[in-house]
Amino acid sequence: MPTPSADSFAALARSSPWRWSMLRFSVSWSGERWGTGAVRAWLSRPDRLRVEDLDGALLQVVRDAPDGDRAVPVLRPDGLVASRPAPWASGTDAPMYRNYHWVAMLDPAELADGIDPDTDLPVPGVGFGSVAEVEHGGRPAWEVVARPTPAYEPRCGCCALLRSRAVDVVEYRDHPEHVLPAYPDAYRVRLDVQTGVCVLTEELGGLAPGKGHDVRIEAVDEAMDDALFVRPRRK
Repeated sequence: MPTPSADSFAALARSSPWRWSMLRFSVSWSGERWGTGAVRAWLSRPDRLRVEDLDGALLQVVRDAPDGDRAVPVLRPDGLVASRPAPWASGTDAPMYRNYHWVAMLDPAELADGIDPDTDLPVPGVGFGSVAEVEHGGRPAWEVVARPTPAYEPRCGCCALLRSRAVDVVEYRDHPEHVLPAYPDAYRVRLDVQTGVCVLTEELGGLAPGKGHDVRIEAVDEAMDDALFVRPRRK
């Protein structure tokens, strides 16, 4: 296991697409505007996804053509990703459910690398200090208190992992009524150590303390029956 540090946390956030191929998990949202109740998912990279509600009712099956060969990153000696060939390189996205928040929690690279708004150069997009080793859903995880910087570059501005005023001002330039009167002081963030998935975000302070998402990983790289990913016939 890599040694926990701020630098390793950022590297783990870059690494998710190369640390797992199949994932079974549940996720719930607290207070999110796109939350639709807790769901369970079976995901097989790069192109298959099944989503059910917790009672077993089918919500969505995704089976798309792969979008190209998976990009090859530069690795550190500990096996984590030092740099990616592009922020959202071909072949790294997991199949989407609802919106890009889903994609970002499964590949939380936005927690590591941002873009300086004055120079357009890559710089850290999120500030955080010490890293705590914790358990999340019975699995080893790393936790930080995180604060997005002006360089924070979310996968999608309308559904960032960490909502910030700087992003909202740009995203809602034509609809300023969506810019909040106050924002969280910081976020509690957890990454699953094995997979790099962002398993928790929790707002600290602001208008809605506790708001965020919670992923519970149930299995990693287990065999999955192809029948899980067959779209039901329309009646």
